[in-house]
This record gives sequence, structure tokens and C-alpha cells, in this order.
Amino acid sequence: MRKTFVMKVAIATVLGSLALAGCTTTPDQPATASSNASTREAIDARVNATLSRLYSTVPGSRELVSKSRGMLVFPNVLQAGFILGGQSGNGALRVGGATVGYYNTSSLSVGLQAGAQSKALIFLFMTQDALDKFRNSEGWAAGADASVALVKMGANGAVDTSTATGPVDVIVLTNAGLMGDLSVNGTKVTRLKL
Repeated sequence: MRKTFVMKVAIATVLGSLALAGCTTTPDQPATASSNASTREAIDARVNATLSRLYSTVPGSRELVSKSRGMLVFPNVLQAGFILGGQSGNGALRVGGATVGYYNTSSLSVGLQAGAQSKALIFLFMTQDALDKFRNSEGWAAGADASVALVKMGANGAVDTSTATGPVDVIVLTNAGLMGDLSVNGTKVTRLKL
């Protein structure tokens, strides 16, 4: 009887895996120019909305952003996990107010965690050298390829410029506002071919 039960569970697992594999949303054909254009437009619209929200909710953020040589904005990074977790999202690199490339961010983590949340990551390249190193790399990791300083909110509710001291500063924006108690070290960034 136990053997039959184990066999049924194994068959159900295999059939379930096959069913999930059939539900994939990955297209069989390469992306077309029009689908790439719509993806770029969607990312740019989300980046614009994220920057508007940042400027309207975090005093001093516009001034800090204006001092940067470029900014990499990931408007919707989904983080989920149960003991083993990960995060991923797409964004755009802006230099002089114009988008110059599209990127993906991802990272894995292990530890006490459960649930899911969405946040925006905004990397500010405060020196030309940091921006150039990022743009010339094939893949980039926060903390490994560049020292990254997490921007925090001061007691007055504005950006604490004393924490914005690195060649690369990062702002983490959640639905509740600025988040200042996490590490982005190990976050990987790769260029998208759009």
C-alpha cells in the first residue's frame, strides 16, 4: 500500500512539472523590433513614475540625483522568498536625463525570510569613473565592482547627505518610503539586449 502511494505521488509530481513547463510564457520566437520597442517604452514609463514618486515623497532627493553623473533606476524589483530568496527587475540607465541602456538586476539570499515585496532601486553614479566602469563592464555587482553607500533618511525626513558618500549611492524606495536598513551588496546587474 505504501509503495502504491509513493508511486502515485511520483507520477503526480512528474505530471505537475510537465503541466507547469507547458505554461511557460517564454516565446518560441526571438523578440521582434516592435516588442523590444514596447518593452523599452514600458520600462521608461515606470522609471519616470518612480522618479516622480521619489521627488514628491523624499525631500532633498532631486538635489542628490542632480549631482550624479548618471542613474540606474529599477522601478519594480520583486523580492520573494521562504528561507531561500531572490529578487529581480528591469530598469534603465539615464545619463543627462536620457535613457542610454536597459538592464536587469537580480540577487539571491539565504536566511530567515518569508513573503514578497516590491521596491525600487535607484543607483546614483556620483563620479564619472564609477559611471564609466559600470558602462564598460559586461556584468556588474554592487559591493564587488564598486563601493556602494545606502542613502538614508535624516531625522527631518529628508535625504541624509552624510550617508551619500560613495562613488555609487543607492536609494531603496518602498511603498512606505525610503528604506535604509538593508544591504544591496551582491546585487548583480546585466545589460538587456532591447
